[in-house]
Amino acid sequence: MAIAKQLQYIKRNLSHIEKLINSGAELTSLSPRKHKMLLVVTEVYRQQLWMYQNESNRIDDRIVSISQPHIRPIVRGKAGQPVEFGAKLSVSCFDNYVFLDHLSWDNFNESGDLKTQIEAYKNFTGYYPSSVHVDRIYRTRENRAWCKERGIRISGPPLGRPPKNVSKETKKQARL
Repeated sequence: MAIAKQLQYIKRNLSHIEKLINSGAELTSLSPRKHKMLLVVTEVYRQQLWMYQNESNRIDDRIVSISQPHIRPIVRGKAGQPVEFGAKLSVSCFDNYVFLDHLSWDNFNESGDLKTQIEAYKNFTGYYPSSVHVDRIYRTRENRAWCKERGIRISGPPLGRPPKNVSKETKKQARL
């Protein structure tokens, strides 16, 4: 009931603004910042109304900050903070230089960037790297097979459950 009331208040205020515009008032009197804010509030109202009418708590490209509408929540499932805010990026490092390969405010799976990053490395240097050192998320079956076809060693333990009763020496060899 409270959400319905709040949506009615916003609808009323937006309709007053629309009447002013229709009666000849111009938006040019608004500063660019306030004009942008008006557009963002209108979109937030549309999103909130849709979620209310469809009894949903989720909508694509949901605006969670009026002052920073480009920021999206990213559900990470971590114990301390299940949701994070901010840009998500994918970088590569070559000869102590860091290259920004992918930057997005939307959630994306980094594992899809590995092939593109390696091909960019090849275009830059003329050859494939002998090895790539990646997080667990990049070590998919598809990426491992793709690297193997090109003779690229990929870091990390092999896929699957680790064998039981393995000596320290064998574990060390598996990491290399």
